[in-house]
Amino acid sequence: MAIALSGLSGWASLGCWLLCGVHAWYVLPKAILLSAEGAWRGLRHDEHGWQLWSAGQGWQPIQLLPDSLALPLVIVLRFRVPGRRFAGSVCVPCDALRQDQHRRLRVRLKFSRRRWAVPG
Repeated sequence: MAIALSGLSGWASLGCWLLCGVHAWYVLPKAILLSAEGAWRGLRHDEHGWQLWSAGQGWQPIQLLPDSLALPLVIVLRFRVPGRRFAGSVCVPCDALRQDQHRRLRVRLKFSRRRWAVPG
């Protein structure tokens, strides 16, 4: 809507709409619908540290980053996969898990001693 109201010329407006469409095409399957093979669908913590699961790569060790956020309504995990340059994030809303599971995850994230440790 902002693009339509911006007063851009026709070609600039069309280019902006095209970029928005390409971005949606790229982001929706992986981040929203979780249908892409690279979409993170599982989280676990064991003696080896924190790990995320995707259909394409299986369990991957991760390093949680200090800007992760654990609130009663939502948990935002910021992480880095070893060997990758950029950090990723996963949002876990309160209705994605049972209430007691969501609370346990929040407590573990807040009070885990080695939560920022690099895997390996």
